[in-house]
Amino acid sequence: MKHYRDRLKERGIIQSMSRKGNCYDNAVMENFFGILKSEFLYLREFESVEHFEEELRKYIHYYNNKRIKIKLKGLSPVQYRSQSTVA
Repeated sequence: MKHYRDRLKERGIIQSMSRKGNCYDNAVMENFFGILKSEFLYLREFESVEHFEEELRKYIHYYNNKRIKIKLKGLSPVQYRSQSTVA
């Protein structure tokens, strides 16, 4: 979106982009947002923006500290990353 790109440029922000149609540079975040929507956003109703923010903080804590992933050998992201500091 040209207007958005212009606003970023005015503020000295460099936009991260790959060639058109190539999403590999943001595939991890796209995956996270897909999970976030299916596990959190679509299953709940929020009373206010503040309520949404509070619940989102709780979900992100759960996602990082409690939610296990098969790709991470059945560990949460924090547990998986902590292994390298212990070894």
